[in-house]
Amino acid sequence: MGRPQTDFPPRAVLIPPPSPLLPNSLSPVWLRERFVGGERGLPVREGEPGLALRPAAVLVPVVDRPEGLSVLLTKRTDHLHHHPGQISFPGGRVERADTSAVMTALRETQEEIGLGAERIELLGELAEYATGTGFSVTPVVGLVHPPFTLQLDAFEVAEAFEVPLTFLLDPANRQRHRMEYQGRMREYYAIPYRDHFIWGATAGILVQLGRFVGVGEGG
Repeated sequence: MGRPQTDFPPRAVLIPPPSPLLPNSLSPVWLRERFVGGERGLPVREGEPGLALRPAAVLVPVVDRPEGLSVLLTKRTDHLHHHPGQISFPGGRVERADTSAVMTALRETQEEIGLGAERIELLGELAEYATGTGFSVTPVVGLVHPPFTLQLDAFEVAEAFEVPLTFLLDPANRQRHRMEYQGRMREYYAIPYRDHFIWGATAGILVQLGRFVGVGEGG
C-alpha cells in the first residue's frame, strides 16, 4: 500500500512543521511496552465520508539494528498502474483466503520483499486508516530481527530501504501540504528523506504510529 494516485504535484503548498517531542532513545523494549494491553488508537479517514472501503493491510516493519530502530520501506516500480514510483509499506488487499489482517500483511511482505514471518515479532495493530483511494488499511506493526536477506519482487518493488525511526517520528522532519483535488481542499502529510518523498497514506500511518506510541504528537 502506498500513497493515493493523483494528478497534482505532491510537494506543493507546504505548511510549516512543529517542534520535535521525541524521547532520547527508542528501543525494542520501549516499543513492545507501547503495545501492551491491545489498544489500537483512533481510526483515521482521509477519504470522503460514506465512500465504500475495501479491506487491506500493511506491515510496518521496524528493524532492530545495533545503531537503533529503523523502518523498512519500499519504492514501487514506475510501470505499475496504481501508485507508480511511490514509497509504501509491504502490503495489499485482503484476499478471500486470508483469515486476518496479520495474515494479509505477512503474506504480502513475503511476496513483495521475501521477508519471512520467522524474522518478524508481531507487536500489534494500529486502528484502520481509510485512504482517499477507497481502502481501509490495517497497519500491523512488527519488530524485524536481523539477519535477513530480502528478495524483491522485481515487477512490483524497485528498491527497499531503511529510515531511522527517530527521524520518521520527529515532527521537525514532517510536513503538511495542502492542495485542491477533485473539487475539495485536501491536506496530507509528507516526510522527505534524502532522495525519497514519503507522503500520503504511508506518511499518515507513520504519524499515526507516532501518536499511538506517544511521541512526535505535534502536527
